[in-house]
Amino acid sequence: MTVAIVDYGSGNLRSAAKAFERMVRESGRDDTILVTSDADAVRQASHVVLPGVGAFADCRRGLYAVDGMVEALQEVVIEKGQPFLGICVGMQLMATVGREHGDHTGLDWIKGEIVPLAPVDPSLKVPHMGWNDLYVDENNHPVLSGISTGDHVYFVHSYHMKTAEPAHVLATVDYSEPVTAIVGRDNLVGTQFHPEKSQRVGLRLIANFLAWKP
Repeated sequence: MTVAIVDYGSGNLRSAAKAFERMVRESGRDDTILVTSDADAVRQASHVVLPGVGAFADCRRGLYAVDGMVEALQEVVIEKGQPFLGICVGMQLMATVGREHGDHTGLDWIKGEIVPLAPVDPSLKVPHMGWNDLYVDENNHPVLSGISTGDHVYFVHSYHMKTAEPAHVLATVDYSEPVTAIVGRDNLVGTQFHPEKSQRVGLRLIANFLAWKP
């Protein structure tokens, strides 16, 4: 199998690739981890990962600037149903609209909007940066196997996803309000946190994703 990590000029690609390569080795798998900006290579992938760091509009602009990439993602992820993982802004791009510095359309794979963090507690800073404890919905999702409430993961973000359908939220964290940490439906999963920086929990999620057959 080939796992395509989409390179569109945004994202910690080296760290993500190294984390995926490590879990391929430790799981005894023989998957190829391919960092690519080639739409045809993405079409051939068994799994697709979309990272993202920065502002929603900038990431969207970068993704749409890669020739044929959005069409390839639509084909392989939505039409063919291959497993997909969005990370940080890569997860946010799954939403209907991002409201960071104006309104910008997303991929509309998870109905919802990307809105600013607005913690009521003045001691909580924006961006939300650092470790926070997950609250995992009791849904037995295979990508969350072995991950439970109280496990902590690493965040860096100022905006978060408000889903139209509560069932699409697989896990949250408390930041003076419930903040979406993991979303999913069908063959789609997204994490607001960075699994490649989240040590044991993040590596477990990556291993689960590699083995996932939705």
